[in-house]
Amino acid sequence: MTRAIVYTEFGGPEVLTVTETPTPELRPAHLIVRVEAAGINPIDAKLRAGRRTSAPLTAPRHIGRDGAGVVVAVGDDVQGFRVGDPVAFRETSGTYASEVRVAAHNAIPRPPSVSAAAGAGIGIPVGTAYQVLRSLDVGADDTLLLHAGSGSVGQAAIQYARLWGATVIATASERRFDRVRELGATPVAYGPGLLERVREAAPQGITVAFDAAGTDEALDVSCELVADRHRIGTIVRGQDAGNYGVRAFGGGSSTPLTETELAWRAEAFPVTMALIAAGVFSIEAGPSFSLEDAAEAHRAIERGVDGKIVIVP
Repeated sequence: MTRAIVYTEFGGPEVLTVTETPTPELRPAHLIVRVEAAGINPIDAKLRAGRRTSAPLTAPRHIGRDGAGVVVAVGDDVQGFRVGDPVAFRETSGTYASEVRVAAHNAIPRPPSVSAAAGAGIGIPVGTAYQVLRSLDVGADDTLLLHAGSGSVGQAAIQYARLWGATVIATASERRFDRVRELGATPVAYGPGLLERVREAAPQGITVAFDAAGTDEALDVSCELVADRHRIGTIVRGQDAGNYGVRAFGGGSSTPLTETELAWRAEAFPVTMALIAAGVFSIEAGPSFSLEDAAEAHRAIERGVDGKIVIVP
C-alpha cells in the first residue's frame, strides 16, 4: 500500500487527509518512484480551496504535481532509467504520496549534488518563469520589472533573466531585499509610491514586465512604464488580463498555453537541473512537512513562508 494525501471536498487546509491506497501499478512507459520530496505550489492550495476551476469532486482527489525521489520499478518500454536512480519529476498526478507512478518522459536524472527538495522545486515555478520570459522575449537589451521577486517563480525569473543578460528590477518586501540582491536584481518595495521608486531605480526605462503578484498596483505600474503591452505578462490575473491589454499565461485565463509555451516549460526542467548541479542556479530551501502535516504545509504557503516548501513522506 501507498500513503497519500487526498481531499473529498473543497475547503481549507483541514480537508487534506492521509489515506492508504493501492501501490501504483507499473505501466510499460512509466516508472514507480519512492517520493523523497513533493513540491508544494500555490496552485495546489487554490485547487483544494475551489478558488481555481477544476472538475467536480466525485472521488477522493490526490494532490501535487512536482517531486523527487528514487526509482523502485521501471516499465518494459523505458530506456535510460534503472532501479535505484535518483530522479526529479513534473506533470505527475498526486505527488503528495510515499510512492507515485511517473511517465518516464516527465522524469529526469537527479545528480548526487542536487537534493530531493531542490529537484522538487523546479517543475511548476521554474518552468513557469522560464516560459514567461521566453514568451516575452527577454534578452540582454531589456530592463525587466518583475513583481513578487522573492517568491519561487520570481527567484527563478531573476536568475534566468540575469543569465540572459537583462537588467532586473524586482518588487519585494524589505525583509527580502538581501535575497533579491543576491540573485542579481535591484529590489524595490511595493506599496504607495512604487511607480516613482521604479523610475528612480531604472532611469533608462522599463522595456518588459512580468507580474507574479496579481495586484492592481503591479498591473497599473507595469502598464504605465512599458510602452508595448504585448511585453507585459501576468501569471495571476488571467481572468481580467484582457481589461489591461496584457498577456496572460495561466492564472485563470481561458486561453490555454500554446504548444511552444508548453515545450518551453518542459525544456526548463533539464536545463535548470544542469544549472543547479553546476552551482549557477539555486532553489531557496523552505520548511519541510510530513504527510500528516500537509495541512500545515498549505497554511504555510498561504501565509507566504520564505523558500520552497516541500512534503517529505
